[in-house]
Amino acid sequence: MPVSSRPKSARVSAVRAFNRFYTRRIGLLQGGILESPYSLTQVRVLYELAHTPDLTATDLRDLLGLDPGYLSRILRGFEHDGLITRARASTDRRRSVLGLTAKGRKIFSALETRQSVEVERMLAPIAEPAQADLVSSMRTIAEVLGDVALRKKVSLRTHRPGDMGWVMFRHGALYQQEYGWDERFEALVGEIVVNFIRHFDPARERCWIAEIDGARVGSVFLVKETPKTAKLRLLLVEPSARGHGVGRLLVKECIAFARKAGYRKITLWTNSVLDAARHIYIAEGFQMVKEERHSEFGEGLIGQNWELPLYRAKLQSTRDL
Repeated sequence: MPVSSRPKSARVSAVRAFNRFYTRRIGLLQGGILESPYSLTQVRVLYELAHTPDLTATDLRDLLGLDPGYLSRILRGFEHDGLITRARASTDRRRSVLGLTAKGRKIFSALETRQSVEVERMLAPIAEPAQADLVSSMRTIAEVLGDVALRKKVSLRTHRPGDMGWVMFRHGALYQQEYGWDERFEALVGEIVVNFIRHFDPARERCWIAEIDGARVGSVFLVKETPKTAKLRLLLVEPSARGHGVGRLLVKECIAFARKAGYRKITLWTNSVLDAARHIYIAEGFQMVKEERHSEFGEGLIGQNWELPLYRAKLQSTRDL
């Protein structure tokens, strides 16, 4: 066997080992899901019928990638048990749409509840940080294998207890891993976080946490530098969430809040190696005003100061009138 094929073989073995573990862990090797008379495929068909209106058998086949004959047998069984109905579509009488009966919804609801209870039971003995890592890893697997639907589930919220420790931990761990920055950077982040909490002005300052499916994937702070100038700080996006517009969303939220709070300018300090962040700043209209070498938490670093005047565009449009 050629040497170049060995890593691929190891990866295939690792994926297969994970598949065997996971199917056993969530009970897919049993005859019925959650000790019910229904297989995983049957429950998935019920799920789609419960959550998506006006599905046809063809829609289900394409959505789930099922053999037409196999799906037809499942649907006939559901009809025999009184779980589904068929009706002509109001917009196209040639189409037969499927739906759940009251009995079908009752059975599916019971299965849905039991599945949630089982997952909660599985997660219960796992510490919260490990739960977050688990969910993030699952999301990464889905994204890498082509689940683009996850890109639509980014949400922002303001900070709450526990977030500040996470911000410090993830900045320290992530920037050491990706750029080799030492513990002095984590100390700097800690100082920023502590000052934010101690002197927090809710009318003029904010911390936003980005989440996907309830898991933290990013952060940013806007703090008061002077009465007319705000400072954007601690922009971070987890590797698993990159490419979904999380960083851009966080920066836009900062700018919108700064305008409403009456600031005239936003400043920020970053480093030249942070390419993704720099592209976001440029796209939002920031301009670099100064750069200089430093060694605050690593060697050969170039710090950069950027600024965004908040009312230039507004004043320009007034003159144009």
